[in-house]
Amino acid sequence: MENEVTIRIGGESGEGTISGGDILALASARWGYHVYTFRTFPAEILGGPCMFQVRISDHPVKSMGDYADVLICLNKEAYDRNVGELRHGGVLMYDPSDFTPEAGDYITYAVPFNEIARKEVQLFQTKNMVMLGAICGLFGPPLEAIIQVVQSKLSRSRKANATLMEKNLLALDVAKKYVSEKITKSDPYLLGPVEKADRVVLNGNQAIVAGALAAQCRYFAGYPITPASDIMEGMAKELPQVGGTFLQAEDEIAALASVLGASFGGVRAMTATSGPGFSLMTELIGLSSMAELPAVIVDAQRAGPSTGMPTKMEQSDLSFALNAGHGDTPRIVMAPSNVANCYELIIQAFEMAERYQMPVLFLSDQSLTARVESVDSHVFKKPEVHGRIQYNGKHASNGSNGHQAEPMLVGAGAAAHEYERYANTPTGISPISTPGSGAPAYVATGLEHDEAGHPNYEPEDHTEMMQKRFRKLATAAAEMPKPQRYGDADATVGIIGWGSTEGTIQEAVDRARAKGLKVASLHPTILSPLPDEAIQEFISSVEKVIVPENNYSGQLANLLGAKYGLQAVRLNKYGGIPFTAAEILRAIEEVH
Repeated sequence: MENEVTIRIGGESGEGTISGGDILALASARWGYHVYTFRTFPAEILGGPCMFQVRISDHPVKSMGDYADVLICLNKEAYDRNVGELRHGGVLMYDPSDFTPEAGDYITYAVPFNEIARKEVQLFQTKNMVMLGAICGLFGPPLEAIIQVVQSKLSRSRKANATLMEKNLLALDVAKKYVSEKITKSDPYLLGPVEKADRVVLNGNQAIVAGALAAQCRYFAGYPITPASDIMEGMAKELPQVGGTFLQAEDEIAALASVLGASFGGVRAMTATSGPGFSLMTELIGLSSMAELPAVIVDAQRAGPSTGMPTKMEQSDLSFALNAGHGDTPRIVMAPSNVANCYELIIQAFEMAERYQMPVLFLSDQSLTARVESVDSHVFKKPEVHGRIQYNGKHASNGSNGHQAEPMLVGAGAAAHEYERYANTPTGISPISTPGSGAPAYVATGLEHDEAGHPNYEPEDHTEMMQKRFRKLATAAAEMPKPQRYGDADATVGIIGWGSTEGTIQEAVDRARAKGLKVASLHPTILSPLPDEAIQEFISSVEKVIVPENNYSGQLANLLGAKYGLQAVRLNKYGGIPFTAAEILRAIEEVH
């Protein structure tokens, strides 16, 4: 198929499998193609098998693809582990000195990666460059695109020198010449010239960092944990350049405590972690909710429980995110659907945290953190940033946030001049002050308190304050954007998903509609508070609803069943690998 190909590279950690795949994806995107990647790698530092898959096309792609069109095996184990994912009639490229593949329904190209690297380039570490040169010679993109990326990466490397640069470029050239002279191409896959476009190439974690900075986050505290560490490293690098502050805390508990301290001081603040670290933050999520302090907490989900599989994906933290904490603890829960949405939604997360003065839990996952996509540059426009509703002595100022200011409501028995930090307003949102010269003081406590912040344990006060805190969720539900239906207005089968499955679901919907089936999908990115009206309308408009989830227990399906009485058709996958569009299409066809 001209101008679209899905290439999977299998090898050992240390062979340049992942770095080679990254170079291929970046070069293809810079040349003008759309790209979508997926990777797996070992959790242990001692290494192990890894895989990189990139789907390259001249039109937008929404999933990693059902199968590999081209499988490149850098060793025998890679062949054994991945040949089952090669499509019928696809291409297998392998090193004949390492193994001989079994006969199968695929085209084989033998390329001596090891020999070229050792004998002709005289540097075995260029094996992945040999692989890239062979890819260019047989499938594209042009070698110049790869060279540009290699030169850019090596010029930034402290370990690089002129000799290393020369060896890498030689490996690319020799391998391309080898396949052009020794191999007769008999497959249909070729990336020809395309019109270049103004796109940005980045992964989910990089998009989160960019969005947080655009949202004027100026404080980050965290502790390293896979797959969220890239967010911490990105913020550590970028925050000082915009006058912000970074802290690597001693653990996740200290990280969130520090974030809440910064938030109390009036600074937009966040942390990022994964499941085990998220568990440790539970008590402080409650403090954020009770003290009504804004905080953004990214949970880059990985397969669990416990340490689980740190480098594999799962969507299994939803129930915990919705309910973590003792007592009734209002919070907002959001889940991005793709790389562009990571940027847009983290900005919205900060806006909602500041507006509603509560913790916002942001559920990414391992596949999305490392997924590279080419995103149109217009997505990264400068956002309009709104301030907190501030107390100015008599009433709330709107802080240039575009929301209507609310009058202060003075509680019974309170001094007229006393600052009521937790004033029981119609929306539940109370004006906040920031410590400093002339600002009214208040105590941000985890104890139940009255409107002025004084500890109060009376049943009437607890009832009033609990209702006030949860009223903010009702306000948020009324103000937040509604999810849009995708597909047929008269669909008989509906799909409700969340998180990183959106593109795969939409591709399955497109394929089903092309077969004449009536299908639609709904993909809310805000999961607490749920968009009740949109979901109820969607459920009532179809005969059956499928809920695909990368978890065992069907956590979204459980939530929809409890709240709306939905008896969903559950489609669960929990091996650590994302859905393919073909898997969801089969489910559609089975229930239609």
